[in-house]
Formats: sequence, C-alpha cells, structure tokens
Amino acid sequence: MDGRETIYYPQDEMNQMLIPVTSGCPYNRCAFCSMYKGVPYRQIPLSEVEKQIIYGDLYTERIFLTGADPVAIGFDAMQHVLALVRKHLPYCACVASYASVRSLAVYSTEELSALHDAGLRLLYIGFESGLDRVLESVDKGHRVETAIEQAKKLNQARLQFNTILIYGIAGLGSGIENAVASAAMVNQFETRKVITMNLKVFNGTILEQRVHRGEFFPADGAERLAEIRTLLEYLDPARPLEFDTTHPTNMIKIRGTLPQDKDRLIREVQQHAQQMS
Repeated sequence: MDGRETIYYPQDEMNQMLIPVTSGCPYNRCAFCSMYKGVPYRQIPLSEVEKQIIYGDLYTERIFLTGADPVAIGFDAMQHVLALVRKHLPYCACVASYASVRSLAVYSTEELSALHDAGLRLLYIGFESGLDRVLESVDKGHRVETAIEQAKKLNQARLQFNTILIYGIAGLGSGIENAVASAAMVNQFETRKVITMNLKVFNGTILEQRVHRGEFFPADGAERLAEIRTLLEYLDPARPLEFDTTHPTNMIKIRGTLPQDKDRLIREVQQHAQQMS
C-alpha cells in the first residue's frame, strides 16, 4: 500500500500490531467524513497481508486490521486473513477491526460465529445515531432497524463490538432527541463499550458545504454537553458496558462503567457544563 496514506485506528489499539487489509473506503459517502477522500478503495492482496503478518513478533497477542471497513472483504477472504494470523502468530488471542453496519448485513450469524472462533474477537462499529432522519441526512447508508438487527446478530454470534456514537450530529436544537433515540437503540442489544465522538465539520466534506449554504447549523457547546448527559441518563444496559468519551474529538474526557458509574459520570458532565457557563 502507499506509504503516504494515513492509517486510522481506535485509540485503544494504538499500541497493537497494525495489519493493513484494505486501502480507502468501500463506501466513502458519509457527509461528515474526510478521512478517505481521494484514496481509491482496494483490497490489499492476501500475499501482501501475509508479508506484514510474518514481520510480527511471534508472541504478538493482539492485532488490529486497518482500513475503513476490513469486514467488507467478505467471509472467505476474512477467514483467510485469520488463518494467516493463526499460522504465523499462534499466540495472538484477539484480532480487532472496524466494521460497518452495511458490510455486516452481508454476513450470516453462522459466518460471524465462525470468524469469532477463528480469532476475530472485537469490532468497532460506527452506529453514529439512533435517528433515521439523521442517518439519512449524513448519508450513512443504513437505517436504525438494520443497525439493531446486525448488533443482535453479533450478540448471537458471540462477537463483541464497541458502539460509536456522534453527538452534535443531529444539528442545533436536536441534541436531546438524538440522545434519547440513540440510547433507545443501544438498549436493544449488548455492546462492550459506547464510544462517543464530537461532531467536527472537516474541510472538504459535504457537511462543510451544507454549513456554508445554511442547511446545517452545528449545535453549541452547551447543547452538546446536554446531549452527553441525556445519553447517560437514558442508557439502560442489560449487562454492564463501558462509557468512554476520551476520544480526542470530545469536549469532555470521562470514562466509567454503566450502570454503576452513571451518577458519577452525569455529575462530571454537569460540573463541566457549569464551568463553561
């Protein structure tokens, strides 16, 4: 792959071995995203993937597959990648990856279970919002119903995943509605972690054009903090999950486990809001 291409990965994976599986994004239409503009999508040949894996330390315990959506390569290719990991890095206990709701919809529960058994143990999924009108406005490419279906399918396959949500994505005046709907969505499945990101209007994006045309009005800081607080208030997980706002985009850096840390996290958001006012 092009050595000049920027490699993106979750902050939790920053110290792990990174294995490129795809280059660019197979969808590349999200209105808020600028990461893969101008980067043609391609699957990295399996021979190149194997060369990268061979370079790894024999005792590597965790790997992150890079690319916007490595799961998009399909079941057979993903099985092959996982087999290469097992062959060359036998001590690797966890292969993690980004995944989209769109790509997961192509897989059966049985296929996802097979990938789990082959070593794929954690996915990072951009659900973004629990409002269909918001998903449509940013051209996310999936609906809330589909997102819930895929999440439940992963639960059945025992394949853990982190849920990524974006606050501010609904625009000025809709933050509370978005938080309530997003919490209602997450409450319908089991997720390992909820990771929040603060909407940024990046240069060169469709969203930036909409802001300039007066078609989208970003929420202010007070509304965004209220959205985080409301999300915390309405999340009611059947099993404990981690709530994490430590991504660099966030206005506030808090982390805890729901439900036991809910009151503390809400207090920290309120204290931050008071400091801003």
